[in-house]
Amino acid sequence: MDYNYIKSLHLIFVITWFAGLFYIVRLFVYQVEAAAMPEPEREILRKQYKIMAYRLWYIITWPSAVLATIFAVTLLFMMPAWLQQGWMHVKLGFVLLLFLYHFQCHRIFKQLQRDDVRHTSNFMRLWNEGATIILFAVVFLAVMKNALDWVFGVVGIILFSVLIMLGFRFYKRIRERNARP
Repeated sequence: MDYNYIKSLHLIFVITWFAGLFYIVRLFVYQVEAAAMPEPEREILRKQYKIMAYRLWYIITWPSAVLATIFAVTLLFMMPAWLQQGWMHVKLGFVLLLFLYHFQCHRIFKQLQRDDVRHTSNFMRLWNEGATIILFAVVFLAVMKNALDWVFGVVGIILFSVLIMLGFRFYKRIRERNARP
């Protein structure tokens, strides 16, 4: 099969994988917040969010992760020289982090499906930023390749992470202020 078709399919499934990861954690936020609501809202919302999370996780997110991986491995077989390049080693390190993030989301998903709430909604909002940081790192590595100065790249990712944390704290204050009567 042609390289460009494989690359296109890989990118499509990476995009849908990330979409699933972004949205599943948003559903986690809603599930955690629903657990704190009074009845009957709590039960109604929990049931609906469980259905939504189940469908998203098993119909979109997991299949996208598997297909993105299959097409990525195919690309590496087609272009084995990439495995000799430093940028690819770093990118694969971030992909490993993405898989760890995915498996942790799976663990949280299973807990919430059992109504086992172990995290706060604020934790989930912050957790959602993990996929964003990985996405930025992987895209910049894939596009910039050797042109990326590693020192500036690492500093940039750290600064980006700090900005996300500051934005999160700012947004939390706004939410708390708006929640007051």
